[in-house]
Amino acid sequence: MTTNPAAPLRVTVWGENRHEQRDERVRTLYPEGMHAAIRDGIAANLGENVTTRIALLDEPEHGLTEEVLAETDVLTWWGHMAHDEVSDEVAERVQKHVLSGMGLVVLHSGHWSKPFTRLMGTSCTLRWRNEADRELVWTVTPSHPIAEGVPHPIIIDEQEMYGEHFDIPVPDELVFVSSFSGGEIFRSGCTFRRGKGKIFYFSPGDQDYPVYHHPDVRRVISNGVQWTRPVVADRQMPFLDRYETEWFTKGTGGQGLGDNEAAGKNA
Repeated sequence: MTTNPAAPLRVTVWGENRHEQRDERVRTLYPEGMHAAIRDGIAANLGENVTTRIALLDEPEHGLTEEVLAETDVLTWWGHMAHDEVSDEVAERVQKHVLSGMGLVVLHSGHWSKPFTRLMGTSCTLRWRNEADRELVWTVTPSHPIAEGVPHPIIIDEQEMYGEHFDIPVPDELVFVSSFSGGEIFRSGCTFRRGKGKIFYFSPGDQDYPVYHHPDVRRVISNGVQWTRPVVADRQMPFLDRYETEWFTKGTGGQGLGDNEAAGKNA
């Protein structure tokens, strides 16, 4: 059973919202916050096909209550300076919802977020240099839906450099790689599947540069939101409170071994 593709996508845009409060340069670039720029890009590209809400770090439960996540088809995540302030409980909640089918779009320094590192199972470390490098984002899988309508390459005049080695599992699909003016390369657009959920990581978007106003970056993020939308209607985990553990020893419907049967098998 699949979800209704005609129904508007319910997107929650999660933002740390700390740089905007503390750094005048960031406030100038993003007067309503980076989260608002990300939301506006998604809304502009997807129009009536999407409804959006914003959740922020300093809200109760970081704005990601069980009720909010249950009503979220796709969660986007931007964090940088306060990864450790995200509670383990909320990180686990996000992880479980992804495993049960919620889409996740992780942006830029969200590679070190608790939900992403939990889902990857690796350190997710990388090399970086913040010296206003030019970034070229090259499409390596042009047939992928996330690459639809995206120029080759995307040119970002100023951006923080991210470089290899990027300590992530081998991506299910590599959609984009980036090159920088210093000669570095980086796997900047990667997809993963975890449980019933899909994940898209996209690296462009440092707080010091107006990257989230870039129309091509906005297009990629919007395509990622569309691609990660749930493909199953049943958002419950198959191994959480769905089957009694006694099934494995007592048997149900002839599928398991009862106590007497198990004894006979071992005789």
